[in-house]
Amino acid sequence: MTSAPLSIGVLGAAYIAHQFCNGNRKNKDLRIAAVASRTLPKAKAFAKEYGIAKAYGSYEALLQDPSIDAIYIPLPNHLHAEWAIKAAAHGKHVLCEKPLALHVDEAKAMFAAAEANGVILLEGYPYWFQPHMRELLALAHGGAIGKVQGLEARFSFSLMNPGNNIRVQPEAGGGAMWDLGCYVVSLSRLLMGQMPERVMATPVWSGSDAAQSVDMSILMSLEFSGGRSAHLSCAMNKSYERSATVFGSHGMMETSFPNHSSRKDPGLLRLWRGAVNMVPAEDVAVATGDGFLFEAQAFTDLVRHRDFAAMAQAKAASLDIARTLDAINASARTGKAVLL
Repeated sequence: MTSAPLSIGVLGAAYIAHQFCNGNRKNKDLRIAAVASRTLPKAKAFAKEYGIAKAYGSYEALLQDPSIDAIYIPLPNHLHAEWAIKAAAHGKHVLCEKPLALHVDEAKAMFAAAEANGVILLEGYPYWFQPHMRELLALAHGGAIGKVQGLEARFSFSLMNPGNNIRVQPEAGGGAMWDLGCYVVSLSRLLMGQMPERVMATPVWSGSDAAQSVDMSILMSLEFSGGRSAHLSCAMNKSYERSATVFGSHGMMETSFPNHSSRKDPGLLRLWRGAVNMVPAEDVAVATGDGFLFEAQAFTDLVRHRDFAAMAQAKAASLDIARTLDAINASARTGKAVLL
């Protein structure tokens, strides 16, 4: 264990990499020490913008830098597994953007590589690490609304003029499920504490041939043990919405499960400790901040303390999410329910 800042390299210079670097400008526990892009001029421009000491014109060159402790992967979805495995083979800890992988077998291979090389692999959902989410889970699992029985969650935005946007490229892991659905599926895993037993999905495809299309929207019905259920939706063809309702046996909660929060927009967390029509609502106040900062701090703590017990819990959640997304994809393409 060391108190020195974790030295991390950013593998790619996409838009989300800018957000990550902005969020961690004041992080004293993490030092963004290098960036790599497919072209050196782009890497140098990115490095200059954020005061990063080193810039590389290839991903492999960054991985070979012995001064780098860890790698942040903001690459397109279909590249996550390849570069996480390569980073682990170079002895680098890995913080990987969601979704961790496009198939559960890829996710298993990523964790196997991390374990074989004694490094940490963490899937990055900024909302997971928000104080908002810690309070939501504490209330849900602490009996504030009785036993959690159900969830309704929605995440959508309107993708205007998609053109060559990577979100509509099936070969790159595009589609509403991979971009947005993974959020609501992961939320169901956190609240239910397990993956579902049965899923059913209804998609709207971007073209007439589903095999050559991505899902522009998808409705998901998840059935859990004990008669519990989750009804989820995601869409890239509807106006913005990010909200969820958690139903308990003796109460209810509403949440916006935000990636980022501020004093001006702390995110919604509203609680009813009993029947909604009989008890007043409580607006729960929580600390706010940038989700990428909270995420990076959690990752740094895992690495610094070699907290493999906490990592085992995160791994179990990520694998359950990957299995569920596989099942949803299979149901969407066959029109049939899938058992897990």
